[in-house]
Amino acid sequence: MALFLSTFVNKIDKKGRVSVPATFRAALSQEPFQGFIAFRSYKYAALDCCGYARMERLSQSVDGMAMFSDEQDSLTASIFADALQLPFDGDGRVILPQGLLDYAQIEDRVAFVGRGGTFQLWRPESFEQVQEEARVRAKNAQATLSLHREASLSQGEVS
Repeated sequence: MALFLSTFVNKIDKKGRVSVPATFRAALSQEPFQGFIAFRSYKYAALDCCGYARMERLSQSVDGMAMFSDEQDSLTASIFADALQLPFDGDGRVILPQGLLDYAQIEDRVAFVGRGGTFQLWRPESFEQVQEEARVRAKNAQATLSLHREASLSQGEVS
């Protein structure tokens, strides 16, 4: 499974091309599609991005919802109808379509933000503000996380 970590800010050239961070390209290297999928975030002025395998898992999850329900209809319209496959060129760049750039208010620089199994593309200044707000919310909520056991551990071993 692809794992996306850290935040990188890269310049966008006049043709809309941007270099994808090497660690992100490496995480996507085992995917059947050499590039990534991007779609508008329905929560933020940002782009949600993932590899092809993750997109297939999203599709399977939506398929598990009640067919023709308003929820399923809304999610398929929000995720799949706008999703674009962005292939890597020979230099590890992708072309970011103007419509996606406009939605995320991205101009000449873009922040690649690792989110574990997915990543996002942000206008750098917008992300800084949202990240700070998230840290405050997590601290105020005293958020905690339980680690899942590794599948390779036998019963009785401690991770």
